[in-house]
Amino acid sequence: MKNLKNLIDLDKYKYAKSILYIAGSLGEDENLEIYVVGGFVRDLLMEKPLNDIDLMVVGDGISFAKKLARKLGQKKIVPFIKFGTAIIPNKKMNIEVATARTELYSQNSRKPKEVIYTSLEGDLSRRDFTINAMAMNILPNKFGELTDPYNGKEDIRCKVLKTPLDPDVTFAEDPLRMMRAAYFSSKLKFKLSQPLINSMKKTSSRIEIVSAERIRDEFIKILKTDRPSIGIIVLQKAGLLNHVFPEIDTMYGMDQTSEWHHKDIFAHTIQVVDNAAKLSNKMEIRFAALVHDIAKPKTRRIDKKKGYTFHGHDAVGERMINEVARRMKLPNVLKFYLKKLTLLHLRPIALVKDIVTDSAVRRLMVAAGDDLEDLMILCRADITTKNPKRVKKYLKNFEKVEQKMNSVFEKDSIKSFQSPVRGKEIMKVCNINEGPNVGKIKKRIEEAILNGDIQNTHQEALAFLMKIKGNN
Repeated sequence: MKNLKNLIDLDKYKYAKSILYIAGSLGEDENLEIYVVGGFVRDLLMEKPLNDIDLMVVGDGISFAKKLARKLGQKKIVPFIKFGTAIIPNKKMNIEVATARTELYSQNSRKPKEVIYTSLEGDLSRRDFTINAMAMNILPNKFGELTDPYNGKEDIRCKVLKTPLDPDVTFAEDPLRMMRAAYFSSKLKFKLSQPLINSMKKTSSRIEIVSAERIRDEFIKILKTDRPSIGIIVLQKAGLLNHVFPEIDTMYGMDQTSEWHHKDIFAHTIQVVDNAAKLSNKMEIRFAALVHDIAKPKTRRIDKKKGYTFHGHDAVGERMINEVARRMKLPNVLKFYLKKLTLLHLRPIALVKDIVTDSAVRRLMVAAGDDLEDLMILCRADITTKNPKRVKKYLKNFEKVEQKMNSVFEKDSIKSFQSPVRGKEIMKVCNINEGPNVGKIKKRIEEAILNGDIQNTHQEALAFLMKIKGNN
């Protein structure tokens, strides 16, 4: 298929097509070569949804972007003069216009030290993968014509990732492309060509010149795919995981007891991540699944009767996430979420026993707070046995836990649990000023409720306060 017009004519691409026609007509008026390139062409060939329009102009891209923006009823653009590119704000689709260019890089930076404006062929040669190194002409008399100098269309058919140039050159220029190889492998379920894998192994250490923020963003994109394990395995086999997430890499090849039905902790962990991806689209749960056993390598001990044990890996793991968050520059909200779920991930199953008190159930629900549902999803994802009888048994146990939770408190009331006697009333009854003592007294009231010593009512809480007010 040399012409893609029959694909772009599909109804689902109607809006994108209208923009391409406007841009193509403008290109003809300005006597410019203009193409839609990269991921747009790849996704069009795969008949996937189109979210971005990347236009490439052989000429002044920023000047063209200004004129196209006016045609689309948009007054302003966001220019990046150094790179000859501009973004046209658009609510329905991201639109970027770039000048055809190649880039020169220094040894210790992935930021181009020089941008050289070039032809269509020169621009496509600098692309990361062959599947992204295709262009479709959008001039009216050539609309739909495909330019595919590196056989990207065939690589899509074969579901394989290759680089347009020697992969050593491609990855040396921009080491982040190795992370993108893992991402595309996971997103598209494509295999990596052997030369590409060999090159990644040779140059994996160069990922260290890339900023933590960019590495984090690419890693999170892998977690958002349907089967994150594919990308994580690519990172591990290529030697990248040791640089970007050493705490996970060290799990590889580390045995755990046979009851878990997995050769090693790494295999168990990535299965939990995939399970979480099946149960929820929420990236944060998948991240929690990845780190929930992060301390197992540190806490592994051998017991003569039980085999390997990992005592305290929940608490140790919770502390380890501080370093992970610092290195990967995770937002505080995500850091505290991961710490919480790691610390609590063993607690729900402990509530299955009949002797568990209502107080223990209350404490877990209060500790989990708004993330209780996410915690239960993580616990279900943590079931990786292939034995259907065991799966059924474990799931039944979690149903028991949820029944206990529902019988103790309604979820909404427990999530917002706090002392019925508020701070001002405590200060008045105890005749004290605002300060840490107020919080301590409040905590004692809440503990009494959690322990089941008093009911969660204002009357009983106030009576308890009157009883203890002289003991503080």
